[in-house]
Amino acid sequence: MTRLNIYLLLAVLASALYLVGVQYESRRVFSELDKARTQERRLESENERLQVERRAQATPLRVEKLAKEQLQMRTVTPAITDYVMANGASGASTVSAVNGTQPAVKTGATP
Repeated sequence: MTRLNIYLLLAVLASALYLVGVQYESRRVFSELDKARTQERRLESENERLQVERRAQATPLRVEKLAKEQLQMRTVTPAITDYVMANGASGASTVSAVNGTQPAVKTGATP
């Protein structure tokens, strides 16, 4: 009977040590999960902030302002518009109307 008690005591000790290890691992994994959830919330709020900032940067008035200031672009008028027309014999030709004067015709090379 003593031998059986020793085996049972060893089994209980092994089971207790295994339980302690599993609980430790469970707490460690739960801690990592909590950190990951915290990081997820932080990243989601940063993503929302960036989306709002992106929408604010892409407003039509801001895009127009940047186009005028940085790219020196201007609004389209018939006086500065280039028209491209296909001409069967001479290839592509460009007609430009400059400041309301007679259009000048530029012909390109035949392809």
